[in-house]
Amino acid sequence: MQMKFGVLVFPGSNCDQDTYHVISDVVGQPVTFLWHESSDLEHCDAILVPGGFAYGDYLRTGAIAHFAPIMQSVKKFASSGGLVLGICNGFQILAESGLLPGALMRNAGLKYICKQVYLRTETTDSPFTNLLREGEVLKIPIGHMEGNYFCDTATMQRLEKDRRIAFRYSTAAGEITPEANPNGSLANIAGILSEGHNVLGMMPHPDRSSEALLGSADGLRIFQSMVAALAAQVS
Repeated sequence: MQMKFGVLVFPGSNCDQDTYHVISDVVGQPVTFLWHESSDLEHCDAILVPGGFAYGDYLRTGAIAHFAPIMQSVKKFASSGGLVLGICNGFQILAESGLLPGALMRNAGLKYICKQVYLRTETTDSPFTNLLREGEVLKIPIGHMEGNYFCDTATMQRLEKDRRIAFRYSTAAGEITPEANPNGSLANIAGILSEGHNVLGMMPHPDRSSEALLGSADGLRIFQSMVAALAAQVS
């Protein structure tokens, strides 16, 4: 069954081609680019907000992008239950847009970090993790300067209570330790879900880890989970 994906493109996006390639050539699903000045989602079944430096990260990462016409359509799409995945800068844009709570701040070490990390799967109760096992560890790279997730205490309690923390930075054995946290994120958070579990923001790059030749194909499971969830909706 074919599911159409849309990859947003902003001035400064630099992972849009990677994301398009994974969906088209690895996952084998129809995919189209969606320009930031358009408001037409072109009947896509899922939206991907890729990494990069939308609008040069001027003012604040994601702060300008959330005013783009395409993001107004994405908000309506998400509010109706549509699947939206934000990767790295995409996570920052979703947070700025109010589709996800909290904020992404400068890394604790104030340096850009680009390396492979380990993520522990915290919940399988989402369209993005349904093919994973709770506690399963994925090897996926990061590449960011502002990946330090923060939220207030009340928000954190809601995330915990509603099982909306999708991934935490961990050791290869799945241990949640300060040493495994690359950027200082609160509670080692690497990815969170919206209230309806249909929006996921994550700092690590599944688009850069969907083929074994890149060092890991673990990220492919996230995209495959999305396809499985979409297929289940129409079956």
